[in-house]
Amino acid sequence: MAETIEMRLKALGITLPPAAAPAANYVPFTRAGNLLFVSGQLPLKDGKLVSTGLLGRDLDVAAGKEAARQCAINILAQAKAAAGSLDKVRSVLRISVLVASTPDFTEQHLVGNGASDLLAEVLGDAGKHSRVAVGMASLPLNASVEVESILEIA
Repeated sequence: MAETIEMRLKALGITLPPAAAPAANYVPFTRAGNLLFVSGQLPLKDGKLVSTGLLGRDLDVAAGKEAARQCAINILAQAKAAAGSLDKVRSVLRISVLVASTPDFTEQHLVGNGASDLLAEVLGDAGKHSRVAVGMASLPLNASVEVESILEIA
């Protein structure tokens, strides 16, 4: 029996949350053909932000990576809501990692590894992607990290 993505999630101890509803006038995802565009996901768990503040002042890289990981879990929840099953994900094409950080913080790429590593762990080769990781002065609700993505789905 082939291992499913749901089996990998369970082995990693991850339970996907219900896909979060948008907090403003936008939709959580849009689909164009086989492309799925997932709106920016914050580090929400059980409906609450688990990471706030600025990297380089309030948080270290390890905390930022954990926040980015939670954002990636929420991306998977949105993808499952959009496609009906994560087994329909053919490829994560690109993610954008937005890191709330001080002007002198230069390790956004390391924070982004929290999301990148999770997607590769869960999706295997389909989770490998192109990426941008950039610093921001602030993010909605004082979140420390936000991640958006483009996926190819069946």
